[in-house]
Amino acid sequence: MLELALTHRSFAYESGGIPPNERLEFLGDSVLGLIITQELYSKFPELDESRLSPLRSGVVNTKALAVIARQLSLGDYLRIGKGEESSGGRDKNSILADSLEALVGAIYLEHGIDGATRKVLEWFGPLIDSANAQGAGIDAKTALQEFAAEKGLTAPEYEIEESGPDHDKSFTAVAVLSGERFGFGSGKSKREAEQVSAKLALESLNARTS
Repeated sequence: MLELALTHRSFAYESGGIPPNERLEFLGDSVLGLIITQELYSKFPELDESRLSPLRSGVVNTKALAVIARQLSLGDYLRIGKGEESSGGRDKNSILADSLEALVGAIYLEHGIDGATRKVLEWFGPLIDSANAQGAGIDAKTALQEFAAEKGLTAPEYEIEESGPDHDKSFTAVAVLSGERFGFGSGKSKREAEQVSAKLALESLNARTS
């Protein structure tokens, strides 16, 4: 089962059509989604669906799964074809994420939902806590505004500067709370720059609070 979970379709094709991990990936995707959804539902009873849904998306996505896979050194154990090997397939986000889902599917079949839940929460628990602390369930500006209200700070305002020609402008933003400036953010629009600034400011304030 483990060998199947680690078999990418490129290897399966080059090996004469042996089964790839795609069915396990299909199963693991649903199992992972259920476990994370149940954990968020239980852990954050104060959040409604509009907050839980984007929070789940912040935890269960290709980039996040690839991060977990790298922590497990999953890429070292993948069975991939020569073409994928030569193009760096062992470290591609999509391949790592799909393989992690396949691994979850294998664990579920071998050890049931309880075994899969224990392992998934062992891997994803810190990510869930981090995502919630950084406001992944809402956009960064809203998260920063709620943080400021909770901590008795003034509502955040943003100092905006723009540069570049009209057809290719860039914007920078700095969040200001209670007279203190946080988070130098940049982007191709004011909103993007403000969101980056808000995220950086929130990380800085969370670190200070901790």
